[in-house]
Amino acid sequence: MTRIGLQLYSVKERCASDFFGTLDEVARSGYDGVEFAGYYETSSTDLKQRLDDNGLKAAGSHIPIDHLERSLDQVIDYSYKIESPYIICPGLPEHYRDSEDAYKRTGELFTKIGEKTNEANIAFGYHNHDIELKTFDGKYGLDLLFTHSDSRFVFMELDTFWLEATGLKSVDWIHRYKERLKILHMKDMNNLEELRNVESWFWCNGLSCNSCSSTAVWCGMVYG
Repeated sequence: MTRIGLQLYSVKERCASDFFGTLDEVARSGYDGVEFAGYYETSSTDLKQRLDDNGLKAAGSHIPIDHLERSLDQVIDYSYKIESPYIICPGLPEHYRDSEDAYKRTGELFTKIGEKTNEANIAFGYHNHDIELKTFDGKYGLDLLFTHSDSRFVFMELDTFWLEATGLKSVDWIHRYKERLKILHMKDMNNLEELRNVESWFWCNGLSCNSCSSTAVWCGMVYG
């Protein structure tokens, strides 16, 4: 069953001022889960209790690559304690992605991270923006990253906004990576000139979010 979660980065200002109050509001809005972008100095015990009180599920956490390299055991332990099924790298500094060889090294690094998280039954994935859609000898960086990482240990969290912003079609990429896609980010943009996020559940730059979600359901995606 596909569930609907909210990426808390979308309301990061509210989280920074009142983390638990924001979780309460999200639950009242009817979401099934939340994807974290920081824990705001909250213990895993307290956070898990608040999620349970609100009937919310942890839908993953965005963790910077330097934290993953430096403190992976602690990252895994926290995710395990809040029963979060996913750890996601939300972007890469330039030296991880500035050449085909860099993407190869990063893909191999991701495989090692994914092997480690898998030991705790937590899946590891990557969230794209537009920077990974730069090409190297005709190959998208995003394709290189997933080509050089093991599909058993690295999944894709596809952001439809950034695909559409570069003129690509989200539905095509959903089909292309249907075996590796677990989470789909859907958000609207006002136009291709400003590339500004606006609040709407119906259209993503002229592409019906219903088309994306229907395709994702067909491919067996878990969270949207």
